[in-house]
Amino acid sequence: MSLIATLARLEAVSTGRAQPAATVRHRHLSTRPLVFVPLITAGEAGAPLGALVGTDRDAPRLLAVPQPRDRDQRFAFLAELADVVLPYVDGFADTVEPAERSETDPETGKRVKVEVELCADAPQLIVPSRAGIDLVRLLGRSTRFRRTAEQDPEAPFPAPPRVPLLGRWLTHFGERARVPGSSLLLAMTDVLSRHWATGQSTLEDQHLGALLAWIAPPEGLSGAEAAQRAELARDAAGQLLCPPAGPATDPAFDNKLLAPAIERYDRARTALAAAEDGLEADDRLGALTAAEREIRALVESRTRPTWDAVWQGLDLLRELPEGARVEERWTRDRWSFTGHRDRVTSGEPPQPRRDDAVTAANKLATREREQSRLEAQEALDDPLVMAARRLSGEAFAGEVVDVVMAYSESKRPSPRPLVTVRTDDTPHLGERARAYRSLGGKPQTTEFVGYEDGPEGGLLVLRVLDKMGRGKEPEPGSVPEKGDRVCFTLFEHEPRGGAKLPDPEETPWTHGGPPGEEPAPEPADQVTEEDIL
Repeated sequence: MSLIATLARLEAVSTGRAQPAATVRHRHLSTRPLVFVPLITAGEAGAPLGALVGTDRDAPRLLAVPQPRDRDQRFAFLAELADVVLPYVDGFADTVEPAERSETDPETGKRVKVEVELCADAPQLIVPSRAGIDLVRLLGRSTRFRRTAEQDPEAPFPAPPRVPLLGRWLTHFGERARVPGSSLLLAMTDVLSRHWATGQSTLEDQHLGALLAWIAPPEGLSGAEAAQRAELARDAAGQLLCPPAGPATDPAFDNKLLAPAIERYDRARTALAAAEDGLEADDRLGALTAAEREIRALVESRTRPTWDAVWQGLDLLRELPEGARVEERWTRDRWSFTGHRDRVTSGEPPQPRRDDAVTAANKLATREREQSRLEAQEALDDPLVMAARRLSGEAFAGEVVDVVMAYSESKRPSPRPLVTVRTDDTPHLGERARAYRSLGGKPQTTEFVGYEDGPEGGLLVLRVLDKMGRGKEPEPGSVPEKGDRVCFTLFEHEPRGGAKLPDPEETPWTHGGPPGEEPAPEPADQVTEEDIL
């Protein structure tokens, strides 16, 4: 945690209200996101109890599973979820725009530009907390390998037609959420805690109600009092006024309300199966319907407060201006969505359970590179984030007090002007260390020459190395002028790529080889006792 973040949390405790941790919004927000508030059965993460899902804050679609241990009802829940998610995803697949992408020419081996299609926009899935992201990943993992009756007529427990496709998309959302800076799948608690610092721990920030209580406490209450009320306050029946932000449930709800309701549902279903005549069956069907409605009402009572809280969080985030480089990261999300759309339409198999060595290494390298890029871009977009980097000695800002033109010692001398900067910061500069500033959205590199003592404080001398044009004189605006306020960073603005990895078929035997042998295909999931409950 940076010093700025620590000070902001201390000020939040002192003032009783969350303090801004950013001056701009560092994540993309769709104009029409799909909000998903799930609920699962206690003690069994893979058994969904229900959910609220949709793009209209005033008309969410309620999904409920009256008996979570019933396999058919689980698949019915997933089929209903697919009926909501897949049309939403498909709505972004057909609107495309021309774009260029670098590819390797198979004949020459050189990188060439080719024109391809890029989806003009991409879907965005928003869940209440980080546990919701884990559930999305779990649902994708457990459904993308399922076989339908059309794919395998002899499958013992065929899945509804679109459930495997839903699993592939949920897996893609879950994998993309692991890439720093991605906005395809967002946890509302993570996005809010990135932009506001509260007076509670980061673990407590995962409770959406408590987090919002610090950011926008009710009239007459401090953030701490409102957060405590959101976490602990109960009604006359002993139920939480602010249920957990999904997908977990409260034990008091499970024991006092949910378990008796499911028991009544089971009894009504057993009685209906034992009915001997039509009149008796009608009566018992009415009892079963009433029991099912009761469970649906209970699920809605637990998910609706969280649903409203997610939309309240969206309203707060939309009040912040979007960062300058957020759109660039969203473009990478669009490329990711377009690529997965193409894989699905071309008939490629689902994502494997385990990646091969090269794919896993590439994913890890990508996430490390994106993490470095995200940290750099957030600092460049946000003065408050840059202030934290300045305090840690990773950047410095100041005023240009002198510019001396100099040239390189070579056959064709190039401009290498010396810029003297007065700063009160204490950057960790070593001999010939590189420093960078943003010039027209691109990093300009300078080299640290040394310190000078001046009457008004320490002076740093930097030599400008690039982005000055090809002429003997620097292009106008490419060199800071006397009196300019400048900000330099010691970290690179664009992370460099690592060494090229071998193709999967050329990996050594220590990483999945030997070369030339085709790996055995991943088998479908084995049927377990839990699957046939």
